[in-house]
Amino acid sequence: MTKRIVVTGIGASSAIGGTAPENWTNLLAGMSGGRSLEHEWVAEYELPVTFAAEAIVRPETVLARPQAKRLDPSSQFAMVAAMEAWEDAGTPDVDPERLGIDFATGIGGVWTLLDAWDTLREKGPRRVMPMTVPMLMPNAAAGNLSLHFQARAFARTVASACASSTESLVNAYEHLQAGLADVVIAGGTESAIHPITVASFASMQALSRRNDDPATASRPYSVDRDGFVMGEGAGVLILETEEHAKARGAKIYAELVGGGVTADSYHITANDPEGRGAERAVRLALEVAGRTPDEITHINAHATSTPVGDPNEYIALRNVIGDRVHQIPVSATKASTGHLLGGTGALEAIYAILAIRDRIAPPTINISTQDPEIPLLVSGDAQPLGDGPQLAISNSFGFGGHNAVAAFADYEG
Repeated sequence: MTKRIVVTGIGASSAIGGTAPENWTNLLAGMSGGRSLEHEWVAEYELPVTFAAEAIVRPETVLARPQAKRLDPSSQFAMVAAMEAWEDAGTPDVDPERLGIDFATGIGGVWTLLDAWDTLREKGPRRVMPMTVPMLMPNAAAGNLSLHFQARAFARTVASACASSTESLVNAYEHLQAGLADVVIAGGTESAIHPITVASFASMQALSRRNDDPATASRPYSVDRDGFVMGEGAGVLILETEEHAKARGAKIYAELVGGGVTADSYHITANDPEGRGAERAVRLALEVAGRTPDEITHINAHATSTPVGDPNEYIALRNVIGDRVHQIPVSATKASTGHLLGGTGALEAIYAILAIRDRIAPPTINISTQDPEIPLLVSGDAQPLGDGPQLAISNSFGFGGHNAVAAFADYEG
């Protein structure tokens, strides 16, 4: 028997807010998180890209110092967002053996790894911290959340590049459906604005080069888009079976009705120009949800502001939805937050959930002239979603050919 899976808590940190409510308020206001980097290493290494969307609230300022010192910044972001989501959900009273963790990162503890390399070269092996490996490993966030919240059902990690945290939500949905848990803390995190990652992404021509105007550099669907803007932060959702949530009188934001995960098997960094893997992920999410394309009322697009990626996603959406895709309000929120890589899917899922709650699609800022080859319904202002039943999909696609789509609906108990 199919269970209903609901969202009872949310937590978020990004370049436009240190909490989920701050994120939502600033997103609707059209805030941009793109800012010049003020680190010495920008000039030291003569980086070709000198800006990013750094988190507006540093997680180490929120956590207790002893706790923060034992966590890589990516795990710090995860912990802060998870603590917010848990409180928002009303600190559920759940059997630890029925509480699971489905978490994600695209890169993991890059700062810990590369700082340790500097220490090794400059000071020798005896000065490398014994906590280096536990801090840098990709499963560190999931493991530390399991310890903090005493989650003993499972603590699983997904690393599917920029599709990671949407895939973690789909995994959580499947684990709850399978009866492996009653509550799952799900989401993703990333803190990878480091000189090596900036240099690497810049080398592959993936990043915008608008060093003189970082606030408007991320321009999804604009004719003059030239690459994405690196972001950082985390998004966390508390997912529960409807039965468990109702039994404890929890507030319910929305229902996670389905999800789809596929692979392109096309290229390690480029997505399929015909959008076939993305198309199958959208179709699968709708199939699992028992919904049709005609029911979609809102799309939070992956839309990274790259010349190739944006039109490929449009092709996939048009193939699934048909001409009606041009009438559905679409939001490309990376224009505001930058690209959180492994954390982006969960953050954007939160935006989709709040769009359903408030019946409003967030604005897509920075479009100078919309690309006529991508005639989606986007606006620099928030768009109303109407009074009828809501069904939103949130798309994430990543290096390696990973595609993940989560579908949310307004909850009717």
